[in-house]
Amino acid sequence: MKFPGYLRQFLLICLIMLFAEPALATQAHGEPEGLYAHQLGHLFFIISMGVLIFWLRERQLVQAAGWRYIQYAALFFILWNVDAFFVHLVDEQLAVIEIQRINPWEIKIVSNVDSKILIWLYYMAKLDHLLCVPALLFLYFGLRRLLKDSGIPTHKAARS
Repeated sequence: MKFPGYLRQFLLICLIMLFAEPALATQAHGEPEGLYAHQLGHLFFIISMGVLIFWLRERQLVQAAGWRYIQYAALFFILWNVDAFFVHLVDEQLAVIEIQRINPWEIKIVSNVDSKILIWLYYMAKLDHLLCVPALLFLYFGLRRLLKDSGIPTHKAARS
């Protein structure tokens, strides 16, 4: 029995997901140099995106839809980096959060300073994909709009 191409691709993705290992959104780094360099990278990214937003607004480029989307992307990248910086700080630098694995499907987050608010903030911060994915989508839509507005024919248009 031969499956259509799209169904084969779907089945392959399902098979890969079935045997996939857990991929943690926030990764640990070697002590202490790797973490310090990584945290400095987050700070540099935050400052860079802030400068980009300032530059776009100062030159009034955000009046065009493409640049406005890129401004939104930069804002979400700032939020994502602040989030990741916080997770690294409490998880690895301050070591005030401990993750206890109860079973393969359940964990317990424990605060060494006995703070329910810190546990809740840490849990929410671990959902950093809720900030990173919109950032990437806004960047994609902004670049696509800039390309469309430039009048340069795209690969799809060149085929027709």
